[in-house]
Formats: sequence, structure tokens, C-alpha cells
Amino acid sequence: MATNGSTIGKSRRIAGNILIFLLGLVLVASAAAKFAPKVAEQMGTMGLEGWRLTFVVFLEISSAILFLFPRTRSMGLLLVSSYMGGAIATHVEHGLSFIQPGVFLALLWLGAWLRHPQILWSWGAGAAPLSHLADEGHREAARG
Repeated sequence: MATNGSTIGKSRRIAGNILIFLLGLVLVASAAAKFAPKVAEQMGTMGLEGWRLTFVVFLEISSAILFLFPRTRSMGLLLVSSYMGGAIATHVEHGLSFIQPGVFLALLWLGAWLRHPQILWSWGAGAAPLSHLADEGHREAARG
């Protein structure tokens, strides 16, 4: 089968589904673990305690759930990406390695791309080259 559009090979679909399922479960487990005393203490050192920690747990679980269900996966991918971007920023702010959340985010996108290759539609063969954006900007400036 072709790998473009909605027709993808069976092995690619299965690999994408497995990654999506496992990574979604990791997100849910990560959210639940934030209530463990040791993890909550670590989160507290980063300023996340009380209602802030509860809110972070809510964000993580809700984005994971949206990502796990096919009908809401596109919104889930957007929210999980935002959540992981915040995790990366927090790691950088506190002098921690951003590699773990960065790799996790890359794996989330890999799973989504394997299952839904159309998510990268703008990079496809039919996508317009980026040079047209500069041309449009120059035309706008000349008109303005």
C-alpha cells in the first residue's frame, strides 16, 4: 500500500498505534505519579505545588486522553506538544537536561506520523516551496 494520504501499510499503522498507545499510557502514569510524595516534593522545588500541581496533572491527563482517542487525536497532539514544550522550558529554567522531554515529544510525533502521515502535509511533495512566502512579503511591502 502507498504511504501517502489515508492509505498506509498495515505494519506502519500497527507501529503508530502501538507508539500512540504506549506513550499515552506513559503520560497518564506520569500524571498519576505526580501525587506520589517524592515526585510531589520534586515538583515543589520547581514551584509546582498545591493547586498548581493539580492543574499540571489535569493538563497532562486531559491532553493524553485527547491524544489516545482517534477522533480527538489532532487536538491531543497539539495539547501534548504544548505540554511537553512547557516541560522542556521548565527543565531548561531549572538547569535540568531537556533531552528526556524532547525525545518523548519526538516519539509522540513519530507515532502520530506513522499512524497519520497527513499530519506533515505541508512538507509533502505537493507543498508549496517556502520561497513563495518571501515573494508574497515583498509584494505586500511594495503595495503598502
